Amino acid sequence: MGLKQKIMPALVRQFRQPHGLGGRAAGWVMAHRESNRKRNVWAVGLLDVQPDDRVLELGFGPGIAIGELARSATRGLVVGVDHSEVMVRQASRRNAAAVSNGRVELRLGSAETLPGFDAPFDKILAVNSLMFWEDPVAQLKELRGLLHPGGRIAIAFQPRAPGSTDETAARAGEEIAGNFAAAGFTDVRVETLALKPTAVVCVLGVSPGP
Repeated sequence: MGLKQKIMPALVRQFRQPHGLGGRAAGWVMAHRESNRKRNVWAVGLLDVQPDDRVLELGFGPGIAIGELARSATRGLVVGVDHSEVMVRQASRRNAAAVSNGRVELRLGSAETLPGFDAPFDKILAVNSLMFWEDPVAQLKELRGLLHPGGRIAIAFQPRAPGSTDETAARAGEEIAGNFAAAGFTDVRVETLALKPTAVVCVLGVSPGP
């Protein structure tokens, strides 16, 4: 096995759950790669976050979208959940001011092991994390229960596997939209952002309530 074949699986594992020195490096890449920033800013914009909104982000990574959400929810609360201690530390440093004044809370956890919340949310966001969920429909149903009636969810995905194309992204968008419908979301739609190396899709839905 060549060096590249040995290194690539390790890199993929770091982006899945960053840890140790390699995880810190993966976080730096995610924070500084221009396509990552554009993808996160675009997805946040689609949610139309209001000043008083309570917002939940799953898999926040180095905290790029957390910062964008906090800039919109100026009188609300942004809660982030990520299963990497390294990412919790990086995102906390990147959003230190908002964390210190209580507008951002970052917690260790995952879509499968969500911590308890003291009130429903108005918006939920996840960027490039749904593909790691064991049962997407079950997790989406649980997230629907965390939203106010009329609350909105956005799941963004940009395929990065070797051989991925814009068509790969389009098919993923259709699959995620089907999962939304199966989980009971209404007004489901798919938005697309032209980006390199592949397009980004973002599926949005509305919670009709319990």
